[in-house]
Amino acid sequence: MSRGWVRLQAVAVSGSVAEGLMRTALPLAAVSITTDPREVSLVQVVGQSPWLLFSLFAGVLIDRARRTTVLGLAYAVQCAAALALAVAGVTGALGLPLLLVVAFVVTSAQVLGDGASGALVPDVVPPDRLAAANTRLMLIDQGAVQFVVPPVAGLLVAWGFGAPAGLAVAAALVALLVSRGLPSRPAVPSDKHPLRDIAEGLRYLVGTRLLLSITIAVALGSFSSSAVMAMFVLYAHDVLSLGSVGYGLMLTAMAMGWVAVSFVVHRVVDRLGYSWSMRTAQVGMVVSHALVAVLPPWPVAVAVVLFSSSAIVMVWNVCSQSSRQRFTPSGLLGRVLTGHRALAWGLTPLGALTGGVVASWAGLRAVWVMAAVIQLGALAVAWVWLSPRAFAAAEQSEAERTEALLQP
Repeated sequence: MSRGWVRLQAVAVSGSVAEGLMRTALPLAAVSITTDPREVSLVQVVGQSPWLLFSLFAGVLIDRARRTTVLGLAYAVQCAAALALAVAGVTGALGLPLLLVVAFVVTSAQVLGDGASGALVPDVVPPDRLAAANTRLMLIDQGAVQFVVPPVAGLLVAWGFGAPAGLAVAAALVALLVSRGLPSRPAVPSDKHPLRDIAEGLRYLVGTRLLLSITIAVALGSFSSSAVMAMFVLYAHDVLSLGSVGYGLMLTAMAMGWVAVSFVVHRVVDRLGYSWSMRTAQVGMVVSHALVAVLPPWPVAVAVVLFSSSAIVMVWNVCSQSSRQRFTPSGLLGRVLTGHRALAWGLTPLGALTGGVVASWAGLRAVWVMAAVIQLGALAVAWVWLSPRAFAAAEQSEAERTEALLQP
């Protein structure tokens, strides 16, 4: 186990604590100000918009600059956003405009941080360990850390929103300091116009059928999941009759699914292969959304479905991220990773906004019905284009490209 891999995991732990605290506190703060579904959804809409606005330019920065420098910048920005929320919480200056700004800045930091850390993984682990490494990082980000953070944040809110935000400041500072010791390739200056660099990354992503198919499936899934998560705080409050601690525990149930499956996900992928693992995951996502739409308001039953759903998503995400890392040249990796997020996650603001509109017109359960229908589209993409033959062809192309690079 390399020292760089150990340090990258430490950065992931600290950074995820900071992000988890902010992600839990922001919707709770919004509900404390307004219960209008459209206004609550705005926090998610504005908070997710950096994936569309900045991802492509972030990819250029990640491929040109030293990637550890970009990662440190991300945590510095995250620290500033958390500090602003902490000060507002202590002084009683919370308002919806401030929450929108903080949500926007937090996600802007995530755009940089996720892209940089994802591009650093192949630098610290060998190719045959990518799936295992991505599993560990996703476990840290959405599993073990998030398992602890949401209920803790819910409890801290009792002392005011400055408490979880202040703890997030400390965690982001730790991540910033630890990231400075990570190994990284040096900066790669370029005299190309940034737009040409962006176009080069997008051409590779769109021109590679396998990667494009994954991006389309993720785009549909991101739209549906953004819609339900934008309304989930209201669903927990109005339908399940849960308070802030109960809301945090529901988020913990989702994180527990990640934790549970993380110990076996590599065995699942090894046994089923990437194609069937991803197809099966899409079936599970459709079923999960449909179940929440029709279940009675039983918190335990809903928690079980959320647990299962997050376990299924973990399998998909490991295969999705590893595929981009496996089948993308190192010099393009930052732009391909962030280009994927721009195209796939760029729909999340629209999904959140749609969730608020649907909830205000047809009720909160209707949002889950809509999500299930949209997820069917992602299932169709996976079934048609993410076949075992498609993965075999991608592996053959990668082997030929590597062989060509090794020839004198």
